Amino acid sequence: MRPETAFGELAILYNCQRTATVKALTQCHIWALDRQSFQTIMMQTTQATYQEYFNFLRSVSLLQQLPEEKLAKIVDCLEVEYFDEGEYIIREGEEGNTFFIIAKGGVMVTQSTEGFAEPQHIKSLGVGDYFGEKALISEDVRSANIVCSESNTQCLVVDRENFNQMVGTYEELQLHLKEYVKQLSRSDKKRNALTVSPHADSTEGRELRRLQEKIALIPHHQPFKSLEVIATLGMGGFGRVELVKLRDEDVTFALKCIKKKHVVDTRQQEHIYSEKNILQHTSSPFIIRFFRTFLDNKFVYMLVEVCLGGELWTVLRDMSYFTEPTARFCTCCVLEAFDYLHSLGIIYRDLKPENLLLDAKGYVKMTDFGFAKKIGVGKKTWTFCGTPEYVAPEVILNKGHDFGADCWSLGILVFELLTGNPPFSGSDPIKIYTMVLHGIEKVDFPKRIGRHPDDLIRRLCRINPVERLGNQKSGIIDIKKHKWFQGFNWEGLRRHKLPSPLRRELKGPTDHSHFDLFPPDTDEPPDELSGWDKDF
Repeated sequence: MRPETAFGELAILYNCQRTATVKALTQCHIWALDRQSFQTIMMQTTQATYQEYFNFLRSVSLLQQLPEEKLAKIVDCLEVEYFDEGEYIIREGEEGNTFFIIAKGGVMVTQSTEGFAEPQHIKSLGVGDYFGEKALISEDVRSANIVCSESNTQCLVVDRENFNQMVGTYEELQLHLKEYVKQLSRSDKKRNALTVSPHADSTEGRELRRLQEKIALIPHHQPFKSLEVIATLGMGGFGRVELVKLRDEDVTFALKCIKKKHVVDTRQQEHIYSEKNILQHTSSPFIIRFFRTFLDNKFVYMLVEVCLGGELWTVLRDMSYFTEPTARFCTCCVLEAFDYLHSLGIIYRDLKPENLLLDAKGYVKMTDFGFAKKIGVGKKTWTFCGTPEYVAPEVILNKGHDFGADCWSLGILVFELLTGNPPFSGSDPIKIYTMVLHGIEKVDFPKRIGRHPDDLIRRLCRINPVERLGNQKSGIIDIKKHKWFQGFNWEGLRRHKLPSPLRRELKGPTDHSHFDLFPPDTDEPPDELSGWDKDF
């Protein structure tokens, strides 16, 4: 490697093993940057810029009354434009659809005046002032000239189309302010309606309550007194997922057994707690149901609903790819889960076929909430996490990400379900991340992907999160309205009345034939007694 060569760049994204050895051949001077510094700089500069723009918007009388999440959306729409002294930013009489806020420098306002050949100076505007706000309301004929009066003047710019997509039309905003309180109570009602699944007074609801009461009696430190292991459903570095049944009746669950030592070694304590807390507070037929936790000296355990239809990934592998109706059915299940999570302010961040399970009816359920996080509306988060093939560009660039990252991953999932492979893949993560940053436009779409899913994927995988379908003012509803879902029976899906194309035969509650076979675990992990799990 010669001067000006960079290496080891994966390490500034996340902690990973080095893939090669680099040795100095001569006396060298090397500039080194550690991950903590890089991520802190990226986060602080982005947050400082965000705060500065946010404060500017707060000072604009037109926007002052808007709730924080609406202003946050406008910040995401803003672009910076630079002007030189004497340059016309706006000409009197032209039509415009752009609104400007001065971030640096200054401008002059001039206007045609009767009796004068030249436009006359009306006033000067400086940092924090704005002009062209009428353009947000309607197609605007500019009533004056705006001329840059200082070199390197910077304006924050938002155009009406972006503004309308992200925030709503000006008329909608005025209505929004009046409706704000009503809307909060309405969405609370909607949310409460969503969470009563299954209905408490139904047979299914009563059975669930009986089970929960029974499971609550199992000793916290001795799960296997009441639970019998039938088979292993999955395994990884973290530990295993076991199919377990109650010793005195034919009811089965999945028990996620997580090695405490592994959690400490990989510093995943926060993620484990986060997964437990989020699952504890979710109730959706499209998300795995959580029952309770246990712990001993070697493991922490999560007891969850078992989905004996197997992993979606296994089915996709065996079938090579899905037909459009099958891919659409799976995508709609995921959309229902996303709609529910996003309404609670939760971002999922780990969508991929391996994290989607099939229940006894062949319906898709989301599992593995280790990367999920409650961020709230209009907020961003900064942790680098996810699977390389599914990670959104803003996560790689450490710019802060929000629900738009889930919309991106949905586009990747649709592509993989229809073709058997994700659009971005390579021999190592850096190659994949480079392809992701080049965008979906550079990907050759196989002919197997029809016109409507092709359009959907491209609109979900826009490089700029602001332009992404599902990340605009109407959220997930915009995706559901896409042509690919035209005529889909959403009500039948929600009520689990729609037959699934992926329903598989099951011989009973202990039938694990749809899972791969795993060898028995002979490795006994060491005790881990630091106490990080005392509240688990």
